Amino acid sequence: MKLSRTLQRLQAHLRALAGKAIADFGMIDAGDRVMVCLSGGKDSYTLLDVLLSLKRSAPVSFDLLAVNLDQKQPGFPAAVLPDYLTSIGVPFHIIEQNTYSVVKRVIPQGKTMCGLCSRLRRGALYRFAADNGITKIALGHHRDDIIETLFLNMFFGGRLKAMAPKLLSEDRRHVVIRPLAYVPERDIARYARGRAFPIIPCLLCGSQENMQRVTVKNMLASWEREYPGRSAAIFASLQNLAPEHLADPRHFDFAQLRAGAVTAMSDKQEREFARRLEFAATQAA
Repeated sequence: MKLSRTLQRLQAHLRALAGKAIADFGMIDAGDRVMVCLSGGKDSYTLLDVLLSLKRSAPVSFDLLAVNLDQKQPGFPAAVLPDYLTSIGVPFHIIEQNTYSVVKRVIPQGKTMCGLCSRLRRGALYRFAADNGITKIALGHHRDDIIETLFLNMFFGGRLKAMAPKLLSEDRRHVVIRPLAYVPERDIARYARGRAFPIIPCLLCGSQENMQRVTVKNMLASWEREYPGRSAAIFASLQNLAPEHLADPRHFDFAQLRAGAVTAMSDKQEREFARRLEFAATQAA
């Protein structure tokens, strides 16, 4: 489809942010076979669209395979994704696994289903990746997802932890990447509307309005309305850590601090400090 000029500019903006994230974190290498996890939501559609666009002009050659996990939710429109992917000429595979009935059977009514659902999904996707020569697993999490996860872990888990843009799985067999890590959700929503992606609603997590994540999302949205740019500042803080001003002795040797001691920064630390200053200046601009 021919894009309007406004939509072309938005696509270029998304491409630039995704390209920067891919470069900053070394997400994609020459010869990679990248599995794009497609759920039918706005985020994963946008991820696939942006990666297809980047692939055409990338300095390295890599392959994309769209993969959807059909969880056998009642009323799930099974033909939507195959029809869409066929229409744009993208190779794809549909994994069929009845995780829906497992989640509904195990999780009591009214309790959050996301934890078990995500573990089951992850297991199915990892198995497929291992069996099909996948070198990178691309997920559609965006900047707001990362910030929300930071506050969820702080408020409900007592941990200073978010989502890594690039992650090695616990069994060290899979590399997970999040190319939309720098992209605000509002830009994805605008792009998805403009492209008229055939969105498929989730009947599990999408139907749970009282989840902790929804509470955090609403809190952040309220902050952003009152203080525009706050989300960008919070995300910037994730790339500008000062372990010596936190309180985790596993990441800073407080026990060895002595009055009058001066520790010179290594060359690597100086380069990292300069990079943080440059990034902070960019965000402020």
